[in-house]
Order: sequence, then structure tokens, then C-alpha cells
Amino acid sequence: MRRIGRLCVYCGSSGRVDERYRAAASELGMRLAESGIELVFGGGRVGLMGLVADAALAGGGRVTGVIPGALRDAELAHHGVSELVIVDTMHERKRVMAERADAFAVLPGGVGTLDETFETLTWRMLRLHDKRIFLVDVEGYWQPLLDLFDHVVAAHFAGPLIPNLVEPVPGVEALMDILSRPQRGNPAG
Repeated sequence: MRRIGRLCVYCGSSGRVDERYRAAASELGMRLAESGIELVFGGGRVGLMGLVADAALAGGGRVTGVIPGALRDAELAHHGVSELVIVDTMHERKRVMAERADAFAVLPGGVGTLDETFETLTWRMLRLHDKRIFLVDVEGYWQPLLDLFDHVVAAHFAGPLIPNLVEPVPGVEALMDILSRPQRGNPAG
């Protein structure tokens, strides 16, 4: 049994989103800090990314951001984090985030969040890691994606994806309840 000490959070960089998503990001950052779980994230200061990092930092938590140099240079980097790792490419960003995490949580987000999520799911399907992946389904945001997974399985393009690869949770409280328990398994990646 091992404890999740570092959680990689994928989430949106848009600031023009429903207040419920913003509140969930802030709540997650605060709860991670309270639990002593390090936040690993995409390194941005904008949108939900910035909110989750700000809340974790305000709570005294450790926060590691991973950002490509081009985004840092566009003044999107969060310079208040505990550690800011600058990488060359988006692919390297995803790799470094995955290597530093014990598990993954996916808050609402857009195309970039989906990209990160699908690559992490693919790596898990290929047994490149066995780290848990949680879809934090704030206000049913991820229900269309869960329906798509069911469709993919029904059409026989994949075996059962849920709950074998990804675990939907209804919100931050449910996620934190799971993270507070010792975890089984030994991550390969």
C-alpha cells in the first residue's frame, strides 16, 4: 500500500468559464495543500490552472509547474510556484508531468486537457504506467466523454474503458476521499 503524494491535475486554461468550475479548481488546490499532496500541473498562471495552483500555494502546499519555453516566454508561466520546470515541447511537458505524478485528476477543460487525458489513458492502456486516472465530473461536465467511452466499447473498438482505465468521481470531495486512502499498485511510469 502506498500513499499518493503527488497529483498531476489537467484542467482548462480559459478564465471565461462557469464559476462552478472555477470554484472546483480552487477547492482542489486548497484540499491538496491541506492533505500534504503536491500539485503537479501545466505551469500556467491563467484559467483553472492558475486557480488550482494559487489555492494550493495559499494553503502552504508544494506546487510544481511544467511548461514549454514558448509558453513561458508568452508570459503565461506561473512564477510563484515552488518549482517551475521549463521544457522544449508539449510532448516533453506531458512526459515530465506524468513521471512526477503518482496519479492524475482531470478537471473541466478544453482541447489541451483532452489531449493530455487521452495520452495518459493511452499510456495506461499500453501498460506504460498503472497510475490511477480520475475524471472529476464537476456538474456533469465529463458526461459526454463518458458516453463516448461507452459508444467506443459498444462498437468494439476497445474493451471496457471504465472503470479499468479511468475513474469518474462526482467532484473534489469524492476525489479527496479516495486520495486520503492508501493506494494499491506499483506505478510503472
